[in-house]
Amino acid sequence: MAEKAYCVKCKAKVDMKDAKQVKMKNGRPAMKGTCSKCSTGVYKILPKK
Repeated sequence: MAEKAYCVKCKAKVDMKDAKQVKMKNGRPAMKGTCSKCSTGVYKILPKK
């Protein structure tokens, strides 16, 4: 299943391309990738575990 994130440029939820799990400075997990429609960078903050 493709991870979904909000694209600011498309103003819609889109599937992430090349999604990678990253850790933010404060230690929270997040997903970072690109929009499948316009190739803009998208970011989704994940819940704490």
